[in-house]
Amino acid sequence: MTEFSQQMAHLYCNGMAVEPVIQLKFPVGRILMVHTAELSCDVVGEFGRIAVEFLRKGSNPKVYEGAARKLEVSSTTIQQAVEGLTYLLTESSKLMISEVDFQDSVLVLGFQEEINKVLLQLYLDNRKEICQILTELEPSLSHYHNMEWRLDVQLASRSLRHQIKPTITMKLHLKQNEQLSTQVLQTDPATLLHLIQELEQALAEMKTNHCRRIVRNIK
Repeated sequence: MTEFSQQMAHLYCNGMAVEPVIQLKFPVGRILMVHTAELSCDVVGEFGRIAVEFLRKGSNPKVYEGAARKLEVSSTTIQQAVEGLTYLLTESSKLMISEVDFQDSVLVLGFQEEINKVLLQLYLDNRKEICQILTELEPSLSHYHNMEWRLDVQLASRSLRHQIKPTITMKLHLKQNEQLSTQVLQTDPATLLHLIQELEQALAEMKTNHCRRIVRNIK
């Protein structure tokens, strides 16, 4: 086994969770833990290249097998390392964390300073592209385009001569991937008023610091 492959053999996944200052959480089994004294920047760079390619084109077992032969380790080791590094890059890019925050995040993983620099450069070079890829992967949902409405009031019926029964009919025009669709809804004023109050309450809740933190983590 070559010195390069021996360095690769020290790379493994450890079942633990880390929560740095920026609250960037890594799931169990996805943290890349290394014996930093024996890990070279070349190894990290190779994993970084494969991780970015994974984000661009998806999982490719042949890439794992090729890298495994080159580095003389198992393809499972390659896959686990790529998944761990991919998670680091995607979560950091989703939050668009600063250079300082990223350095603080990888600092707790115990890498050497040279390796931290390689990871930082990998993040800075690819975060915009990663954000674009993540945006394209988001489900495309219908959104509001326009609305028509009509108010109908029933003043009387055969059984009730003095009756006021208002009904509001709304025709929602929705847009999804440049395609328009319509949905017709019908309700009474009391229900509509309750719906408005609930929506206003939800909008007010979105302005709280708690909700803002949640939104930053799911974007």
